[in-house]
Amino acid sequence: MEAPPPEHCPGVESEQAGRVSACAGCPNQSICSDPNKKLEDPGKALVAAAMKDVKHKLLILSGKGGVGKSTVTTLLTRYLARSCPDNNFGVLDIDICGPSQPRLLGALGENVHQSGSGWSPVGIDDNVCLMSIGFLLGSVDDAIIWRGPKKNGMIRQFLSEVDWGNLDLLLLDTPPGTSDEHLSVVSYLRDDDAPESLSAIIVTTPQEVALLDVRKEINFCKKQRIPILGVVENMASFRCGHCGNSSDIFPAKTGGAAAMCAEMEVPLLGSLPLDPMVTRACDAGEDITAMRNETTEALANICSKIMSSF
Repeated sequence: MEAPPPEHCPGVESEQAGRVSACAGCPNQSICSDPNKKLEDPGKALVAAAMKDVKHKLLILSGKGGVGKSTVTTLLTRYLARSCPDNNFGVLDIDICGPSQPRLLGALGENVHQSGSGWSPVGIDDNVCLMSIGFLLGSVDDAIIWRGPKKNGMIRQFLSEVDWGNLDLLLLDTPPGTSDEHLSVVSYLRDDDAPESLSAIIVTTPQEVALLDVRKEINFCKKQRIPILGVVENMASFRCGHCGNSSDIFPAKTGGAAAMCAEMEVPLLGSLPLDPMVTRACDAGEDITAMRNETTEALANICSKIMSSF
């Protein structure tokens, strides 16, 4: 009987396979560390079969937490679904420890049903569905206290055991950083025969402390051969609802996202303001696309660029 992998196993796809301290004593260490032995994760074939009718996969990334990545994912999903009613969209929340999408998309308390074809994602609108670990918890206050391998196993299940059906675009809300979850989802979804089927959008705020981490995220995408559709600068400005004056809550002292994109040679998709109306709507799980303000105008421009990339 094959021995289970050690708890901190880096995975057979990792360059460190067989070489880290967690590999010591593992009976498969010599196989993993052999540079001439190419191992294929059997889960990849299961994911490929399950995702065969999903045309495009879009990773929503951020190097730093708190930049509004989950909110941007929700806004893009809502606007894309409204502006492209003949297309089908899905959202996969792989932020295992902080699943926000059920609240943001107004699906708190919904249940996931299982059939012979797998888990059925929760319907949000006629052409939008959502899957999140938040639907599998007993309470919204429950904490996920898992190590890397268990989180990676959950991601594989989401990708291979959810009945997504025919989707034109699947948006994946990821946790901050460039760690286990990101490596797992990229290794499962990257298709060398169709590299354009997986791409990424990176979310940042204007200040340098956020841009420093975004540079790391851009380099991660380049090393993993993930095309970057562009960068969205969130919370770029704030317009007071009382006096009408605009303020820079996060001053762009080094030129903001525009300067960083020019330096790193990636497109800038657009900027979104810090909008209290949008914040209240997202907290309540309401659709903001019926609004007409600075945010929805910027969203229209960003979504037009995204759809033209496919």
